[in-house]
Parts: sequence; C-alpha cells; structure tokens
Amino acid sequence: MDRRLFIVIAVVGFHVLGLWALQTGLLRRAVELVVPVQVMAEFIELPQPQVTPTPPPPQPQPAPVPKRVTPPVPRPAPQPVAIADPTPSPTAATGTTEPQPPAPPMLAAPPMAAEPSPPAPPKIVLPSSDAAHLNNPQPPYPKLSSRLGETGVVVLRVRVEIDGTPSQVQILESSGYDRLDQAALTTVKNLWRFVPGTKDGTPIPSWVVQQLRFEITK
Repeated sequence: MDRRLFIVIAVVGFHVLGLWALQTGLLRRAVELVVPVQVMAEFIELPQPQVTPTPPPPQPQPAPVPKRVTPPVPRPAPQPVAIADPTPSPTAATGTTEPQPPAPPMLAAPPMAAEPSPPAPPKIVLPSSDAAHLNNPQPPYPKLSSRLGETGVVVLRVRVEIDGTPSQVQILESSGYDRLDQAALTTVKNLWRFVPGTKDGTPIPSWVVQQLRFEITK
C-alpha cells in the first residue's frame, strides 16, 4: 500500500508540476531553447567534396593542305630519220637520167586597172576692164583738186554681174582726198562696163579690184 500511494503521489505531483510549469512559461522556454538547436543543426551543412573540373576536349587541328605537284612535261619522242637506200636505182646504173617534167606555164598577171585621175579644178577667170571695145572713160579730174595739186591712187573693189555691169563699188584704199575718191567711185559705178568673170566658160558674178590714178600733167 505504501508503494502504490507513493506512485500515486508522484504522478499527481508531476501533473501539478507540469501545470505549474505551463502557467509560469518554463515549458515554453525549454521548447524555445531546444528548437533553435535543432534548426541550427539543420542549417549546418557538411563540407562538400571538391570536384575536379573536366578539361575541355582538344580541338581538331586543320588537315594540312597537300602541295600541288606539277606533273613533268613529257618530252617529244625522237622522230625517225630516213635512211637512204644503198641499192642504186636502175637509172643510175644505166647512166641515163630521167627527163624532168615540163614546168607549168606561167599565167600572165591581169593588167591593173588604172586609177581614175582626180577631176581638174574648175577654171575661173576674173572680170576685166581691159577690153578694147569697152571704152571706159577716165574719171574727170576735179577742178579744185587740180588747182590745189591733189594727186593720188584710188583702189576700188567692184562686184561685176554676168552682164558686165558693176552692181557694187567699194573704196579699198583712199587717195587721201575725198574729191578724188568720189570722182573715181562715181565714174566706175555709172559709166564703166566689164568683161564678166567665168567658171569653166560660164559667166558668173564675181569681184574684181580696180586702180585709178590721179596725176597732173604739164
């Protein structure tokens, strides 16, 4: 009986102690102390074994390029050389020579055609005032020019038509005196006639140069 009573008292005491611990928070603190230890134990990792890196596979080397070998040029085979026949020909044995065949006749070269000669340039004859039947008068000497002693040569350029009449008269060189120049120009333009110029015998309009001299005769 004493033993049973002691067990009952002990059990009741443990329960009372447990309730008291729950009320005072001792059990909670014990749980807090135990849990961190377990958590820390979980976070502690064992050292990992070192892994040696595998070296990269060797890269393939490029294949060497074969050198180009030039094939030798074959030499031409020696050509056979003709050997004279030592046997004398029947002609040589008899001492007679064979007649040579007649040479073919030479054909005469055809005559070369003569190149046509270039056409002759057209023959041009300039107008003229020297014909005897023209009777061209000399320009009158202006009285004032004669009194003052004015002399000189007038050079005119005249366009002669196909009928011999002067259609245009121009002064190329002056005598130095206007009275002499105008006397020569008026006389040639109004009173003179010319032999017209020709081209291969056909009259054509053309220009001619005419000189007129003014001199005082004593």
